[in-house]
Amino acid sequence: MNIGLLVLLGAAIGAILGALGGGGAILTVPALVYLVHQSPQNATTGSLIIVGATALTAVISHAHAGNVRWRIGLSFALAGVGGAIGGTALNHLVPGHVLILSCAGLLLICGALMLRRKRTTEQPPENLADRPMSTRALTRTLSAGLVVGFLTGFLGVGGGFVIVPALVVAVGLPMNSAVGTSLLIIAANCATSLAARTGISHIDWKIILPFAISAMVAALAGRRIASALPQRAVTHAFAALVLAVAGYMAVHTLAFAA
Repeated sequence: MNIGLLVLLGAAIGAILGALGGGGAILTVPALVYLVHQSPQNATTGSLIIVGATALTAVISHAHAGNVRWRIGLSFALAGVGGAIGGTALNHLVPGHVLILSCAGLLLICGALMLRRKRTTEQPPENLADRPMSTRALTRTLSAGLVVGFLTGFLGVGGGFVIVPALVVAVGLPMNSAVGTSLLIIAANCATSLAARTGISHIDWKIILPFAISAMVAALAGRRIASALPQRAVTHAFAALVLAVAGYMAVHTLAFAA
């Protein structure tokens, strides 16, 4: 395996995850499948290690900037534990092509939501996050946590592009706090899903370690990269990449299934 390719992939995914609070995760699985030639099951397990370690590293940078809401993040993550366990169990019961097509579908949805995000919804008032959540907001937050946990277990993705909008809309966090808190939730969801796979999945550490280490280093610079570039332009460019990857995954899988 080309170590240089693994380092390059890890750096790109780590920078994206650190800057946007998501996104690197949903590219890790297709990268491991199509560029590293792992099976979908092994790729989803490897993704949990890479994404979880990278998110945990990025939390450090965002925590120093005061962007992590620990109570909200841990509550959201706790709600996802059941979903992560259920998703992990289902992962081993479905064919590989179903996993790939499911991941492609999620990519399409995430890309479309990113393109439709309005500038006016990106910075809610800061004090909303400090108010007690209403019953409706709490229900929506816990439901979102359950769904994101399931996606993490089933597809091996952290769910950042689902978590961030949920934290902005349901909880009222400003965008910078949503990104930082999302990373905490991603790390917790990945750890839960990985624990559920102990002993039933193969991990090729010669591939995972250089990929993960490179991603972790790049994640530390992710927040600075995001602050130096127009956030809207970065988001739209990445949305286009997500849609392109989703299209490739769907066409490639359907062509071989035909």
